[in-house]
Amino acid sequence: MLRRKPLSTIEVKYQEIFFFHRSVFGLEKDVVKKSDDEWKKTLTPEEFSVLRKKGTEPPFTGLLLHQTKDGMYVCAGCGNELFSSDAKFDSGSGWPSFFAAVRPDAVVLKSDRSLLMKRTEVVCARCGGHLGHVFDDGPKPSGQRYCMNSVSLHFKEKNTKEAKKE
Repeated sequence: MLRRKPLSTIEVKYQEIFFFHRSVFGLEKDVVKKSDDEWKKTLTPEEFSVLRKKGTEPPFTGLLLHQTKDGMYVCAGCGNELFSSDAKFDSGSGWPSFFAAVRPDAVVLKSDRSLLMKRTEVVCARCGGHLGHVFDDGPKPSGQRYCMNSVSLHFKEKNTKEAKKE
């Protein structure tokens, strides 16, 4: 696996613009766009709060925190493949953590200055759902810690077809 260096503010801004233009000009055919009312019909109240309103689940409460099976973590909103179990590690933070996304274009990184902090938000590239944040204090090979909300993810066990909330 290639080492992925932390992104600078300029690189994060470029990525935001790139993915925005990709979706606006039809270069991303499977982009999911729904109104809040449509999302409320398909998501649980907890999923809606995190994915659509940028909420955060309390630490150490997520159903996927201690998941150790082989498989794929997908977006709870649209099913986009986001993280492989091979990239998961125990960060001790209370949220499922990964050192890399399954593909560079699976997620979009955005500058986040809420809560009087400078952070990098991670959103699903397909539906724009809020997943969590990425920090530069992770393990090798990337040095990054994608700190995700369990409620924003479903787990698809290897060799099965359906994603599950475990």
